[in-house]
Amino acid sequence: MKWLLITLACLQLSECAIRVPLRKGKSTRQYLKERGLLEEYLSTHSYNPYTKYTGLFNTESMATEPLSNYLDMSYFGHISIGTPPQSFSVIFDTGSSNLWVTSVYCNSPSCQNHKKFSPSQSSTYRATNQPLSIQYGSGSMTGTLGYDTVTVSGIAVTNQELGLSETEPGHSFSNPEFDGILGLAYPSIASSGVTPVFDNMMTQNLVQLDLFAFYLTRENDAYGSEVVFGEVDPSHYTGEIKWVPVTHETYWQISVDRITVNFQVVACDGGCQAIVDTGTSLLTGPKGEISSIQKSIGATPFYGGLYSANCFEVNIMPDVVFTINGIDYPLTPSQYMLQEQGTCLSGFDGMYLPSSGGGLWILGDVFIGSYYSIFDRGNNRMGFAKSVQF
Repeated sequence: MKWLLITLACLQLSECAIRVPLRKGKSTRQYLKERGLLEEYLSTHSYNPYTKYTGLFNTESMATEPLSNYLDMSYFGHISIGTPPQSFSVIFDTGSSNLWVTSVYCNSPSCQNHKKFSPSQSSTYRATNQPLSIQYGSGSMTGTLGYDTVTVSGIAVTNQELGLSETEPGHSFSNPEFDGILGLAYPSIASSGVTPVFDNMMTQNLVQLDLFAFYLTRENDAYGSEVVFGEVDPSHYTGEIKWVPVTHETYWQISVDRITVNFQVVACDGGCQAIVDTGTSLLTGPKGEISSIQKSIGATPFYGGLYSANCFEVNIMPDVVFTINGIDYPLTPSQYMLQEQGTCLSGFDGMYLPSSGGGLWILGDVFIGSYYSIFDRGNNRMGFAKSVQF
């Protein structure tokens, strides 16, 4: 499941170039953090979320992987493969289930300017004769499968099956910011029946809890994003975590009750299904319903299927409210509008992803950036809490 690359192609055009906004003044939280006083402050104030979950979250032992924010369009971190370790940048993608990286076997143009895994340089690599082919929403790869030690945020996963790319057609994966994809969805959708990385983490008892959580910064803030394995980082959210059951153990799929603007249902009337996907930049849904949202917020057609609005009017645009399991999750215009040079683009995009119950919605980075998202495999549920943006 990879839709961010459609938008990344747009970013390479001059009329779609990202404008980096002026930095805001430092918040109290940022000021305290820079001086090493944040944890002391949190521990002595009544709203401190640590106290509510004492004994559940051990921040001392967190397996935290920092993620780089590339223009609010993709988030990637680092892993190592083999012995001695070879380092790679990968997208941690909850919309797919395979791990693969560019390899020395690949001569496609998209493989250039990337780090390439060399099996001959790893004493722990074990080859197979099994081929691998993956088709994403944008882009594809073919290659071969092998086994090796994969280290993620200090967690060494032994005998991990991974893909070594041999072809990467087109230009979808030519972005030099990442060398591959690490899928975090359920094993039922893994190509070639491989066991995903997080499943091996659980089987090998490498995580304290069978869950992981994402915190994604926005407004082109390159640093601060992270994924945590086996724990939850309470410093990145405020309020209570609300839990939502997974409806299908394939993608991280959940039920949405409705989508409203100004208390009027504008989409998902009667309920719909949605995927929570860190590998998708925007928030997508069936084109007709997305058009209804665009009309309700005052956005107009812009370029390549995207919609825009006058940046001077963003502050008076309405919230778009997603009701999930009886809880409202509003997105403010500052959260769902993406600032570009001379204009503001809507973070909603029309795309039909078929399912047995109709078109699936994808709650991509536009949503996850606003709500700290916990992917709980142990209980097959999603957790959401309001994200704290520094």
